[in-house]
Amino acid sequence: MELYKLTALDTIKLLKSEEISPLDCLKSLQNRITEVDQHINALPTLCFDRAEKKAKKIMRKTIDDRGELYGLPIVVKDLIDVSGVKCTSGSLIFKDRVAEQSDILVENIENNSGLIYAMSNTPEFGAGGNTFNEVFGKTLNPWDLSKSVAGSSGGSAAALATGMAWLAHGSDYGGSLRSPASFCSIVGMRPSPGRIASNVSGILDQTLGVNGPMARNVKDLALFFDVLLGQTYKDPTSIPKEEKSFLDNVLEAKKPRKVAISQDLGIPPVDPTIREFVVKAGKELEKLGIVVEEATPDLSEATYVSQILRAFSFYVNLKSQYLENKKYLKEDIIWNIEKGMSLTVDDIANANIKRVQIFNNMQDFFDQYDLLICPSTIVTPFPVEQTYVKSCDGINFSNYIEWLNIVSAVTLTGSPALSLPYGFTPDGLPVGLQVISRFRNERDLLSGAAFIESNINFKNYLPIDVKY
Repeated sequence: MELYKLTALDTIKLLKSEEISPLDCLKSLQNRITEVDQHINALPTLCFDRAEKKAKKIMRKTIDDRGELYGLPIVVKDLIDVSGVKCTSGSLIFKDRVAEQSDILVENIENNSGLIYAMSNTPEFGAGGNTFNEVFGKTLNPWDLSKSVAGSSGGSAAALATGMAWLAHGSDYGGSLRSPASFCSIVGMRPSPGRIASNVSGILDQTLGVNGPMARNVKDLALFFDVLLGQTYKDPTSIPKEEKSFLDNVLEAKKPRKVAISQDLGIPPVDPTIREFVVKAGKELEKLGIVVEEATPDLSEATYVSQILRAFSFYVNLKSQYLENKKYLKEDIIWNIEKGMSLTVDDIANANIKRVQIFNNMQDFFDQYDLLICPSTIVTPFPVEQTYVKSCDGINFSNYIEWLNIVSAVTLTGSPALSLPYGFTPDGLPVGLQVISRFRNERDLLSGAAFIESNINFKNYLPIDVKY
């Protein structure tokens, strides 16, 4: 049995019935990584010895004491600490760093009997929409090895698409979960701030960067989301886990009543090919009996606000590295830090004031609609040699983050959003839909996404049958 081809839910069923063991799962993945990752470079750091030791401990427990994951292996993005494992943040500064203590998020996974066996590749400090760094190199798109996987959770997305993972951790500030999910044809969700606890650094109560689940389908994603939830005194933004599981909502797959679609969220440009996919999605949803209207909340100030707050965050989080290790930082990070250094108090105040209005505009929008659907990315996967998208539909970008406006705008609203696979271009490149709901309404988001996923008419062929 080729275990890696199964869904996470089906694999857990086999683990729960003891038809297979956690060690069987690790062996399947190890073989798959040996076969595939030499072509993709998604999982540059492996820790199978550590995972096998923990697997043996889990196997000594009764089934009822094995947590929600029952020994299922999990990938963690190389921005989060895993004790005893090389954790580099994709930076030459930390290329030999071994973490002494695990992040809260990792502890939650392992407390639920998840086995961490690999760290996924990420751009330097997670900065940028293309997964490459000077420590491990580029991660290539498994659908076309000449293309990018986007970023910054590109290693996790590529591992899922190729069967090197059942579930993977990602993080999202300006689309770092959603963009790679779109480019790799998997599902990635940015949850509402506070849902998933993690170690705190930089800005104590920041709500722009969040951790989130990635999977091959919505059911598996909801399963992993349930595991990651929880409150801790160590994270002041964290909120309690709710009694009803989110997987239950997904299994119900309730049809949305009324959906808004937007080709560009009022923030052009978007490639005409991507626009066509969004229009097609609206027509298909109407055929399913859903009321569909073209509508967009007012996010017109989002680009300005996002760039100010991002620059401020970079300055706070990376100031010491700029002062002590500037020669190791890539130009885009230096630009972002220096932009933060040049901000005035009024710049920061005005951005925060405008963000409140953006938040209110989005939440009021959902008085009329159950979901908002728009592009996950403004282009299809671009050549991996490009550090970022330089232009789209005749409009040039002046920096490495402007092409991500359609996802960074949603970040400002606090709304949960996921990228849902929606088919392929004629040349075989994936396209994802960004599905958005009201703040802390992951229930309707996941249920609606599951309904759409089960009713859209395309084959995703996951995991990819790799023949490189």
